[in-house]
Amino acid sequence: MGARTGQQYIEGLRDGRSIYVNGELVRDVTSYPPFRGVIRTLADLYDRQHDPAYKDLLTYPSPTSGAPVSTSFIMPKTPVEMEQRLRGERARCELTYGLMGRLPDFMNGFVTDTAAIRGLLGRREPRFGENAWTYYELCRERDLCLTHTLVDPQIDRSRGPEAQESIRIVKETDAGLVVRGARMLSTLAPVSDELWVGPYMPRKPGEGDYALCFAVPVATRGLKFVCREPYDTGRSSFDRPLSSRFDEGDAIAIFDDVLIPWERVFAARDLEICNLMGPAFPGTMTLQAVIRGTVKLRFLTGLACLVAHANGRAEMPRYQEMLGELIGSVELAEGLLTASAHEVLNNFNHPIEEQEESPGSRAASRGVLPGVGTLFGGSGRGMLPITAIRLFFPQAMTRAIDTIRLMGSSGLILTPTEKDLAHPDVREALTKYMRGKDMAADERLRIMKMAWDVVGTEFGGRQFMYEWFFAGDPFGSRIVYYSTGRRAECEAMARRLIESTKSRSA
Repeated sequence: MGARTGQQYIEGLRDGRSIYVNGELVRDVTSYPPFRGVIRTLADLYDRQHDPAYKDLLTYPSPTSGAPVSTSFIMPKTPVEMEQRLRGERARCELTYGLMGRLPDFMNGFVTDTAAIRGLLGRREPRFGENAWTYYELCRERDLCLTHTLVDPQIDRSRGPEAQESIRIVKETDAGLVVRGARMLSTLAPVSDELWVGPYMPRKPGEGDYALCFAVPVATRGLKFVCREPYDTGRSSFDRPLSSRFDEGDAIAIFDDVLIPWERVFAARDLEICNLMGPAFPGTMTLQAVIRGTVKLRFLTGLACLVAHANGRAEMPRYQEMLGELIGSVELAEGLLTASAHEVLNNFNHPIEEQEESPGSRAASRGVLPGVGTLFGGSGRGMLPITAIRLFFPQAMTRAIDTIRLMGSSGLILTPTEKDLAHPDVREALTKYMRGKDMAADERLRIMKMAWDVVGTEFGGRQFMYEWFFAGDPFGSRIVYYSTGRRAECEAMARRLIESTKSRSA
């Protein structure tokens, strides 16, 4: 089949799935008004794959069928292949301005990473490794749109997964595993084709029933999604330019004794393998996140500049300094992206499963410490992409949002609507009083409306939270680094200088 069209993607969503929104069961998500904007955005991306101007950028020939498939499935082994992947993923992120964290590219990276460690997944259960590769090819050839769910519900974080009512294995049958429980945070779930359930790391001894990884169609019997309230409330693209196009939706996935066929299982009841999955990934998923973060930071920086131009602050040194800092952050982001791509390419050429040691010794040699969260990174191997996501982008984007807020000040709040501009009683007055520096009123208001959608609406608030918690609890993420070998290296360097002073003073 290969790359789908937008219409094929839309038709695939009409599958009788169980999606609950605002107390309503929505079985046909394509006709539900709050989802139409994001569905149209995704459909447009699928159509770009067939546009002569984008086809060679977004697709490459499938190694099995020869049909054009998304470049986000490339397993790069050469700089040319890495560049091909980067260019395609960057193009899709730029078409959505970095505002969609769950573009199909992101989960395609997850599936690609999982297939790339099939040797590790199949070390004790060969069929699990084979399943990962087969599923990768299925997603690539059918151009499926995936969501994932990784996090246990938040009931009592002082206790283990059983207290969170997390998804767990309740039975094994000849047909597969039967699972029960819940997971969050399934971004894009209402308008995805498949759900990839990843391991929540780390699982501890005695938690084997909660250590699993599998994938199922969104429309699987016994699987329900309860969504947060939509932020696309039907406002025009003038009034809500971002909410109306990029509201991905988030949901809790509820499994009511769902049968997971064995061919869809990638790991089960193996604590060591589940805990090693993330650290062993080559990193195409985290690389995509760095690409998206770089593009989003560019967008926020550009928007801050437009706001400054709209109200005359772009010529004031105080605000030029603030904008200059943001532009400098974009330069840093581009450097992190280049270095991240180099690291991921190296990971593909030096896969962990080629090592001969047992999984346990391999974990120890790489500094993956039991009981320490190592989500998508471990010492002994570069951690740059996940570090950029954990530490750099949340702070840089917070600074960008703060800058937009300061640039716009009260002008972000006082923004008449599109209907106000069209009303004959006030149109002339608004044209006079709402204009900007060398800018008509409608153009200035478009800029301010977009800025408000970033900093002041529910959509903007969710974007802020998303970036801060994208890679998990920021507090825990920082503790991870203290437990790695990098700290010992830094201490040893300082110790070396201290020791050298002793010899000089002797």
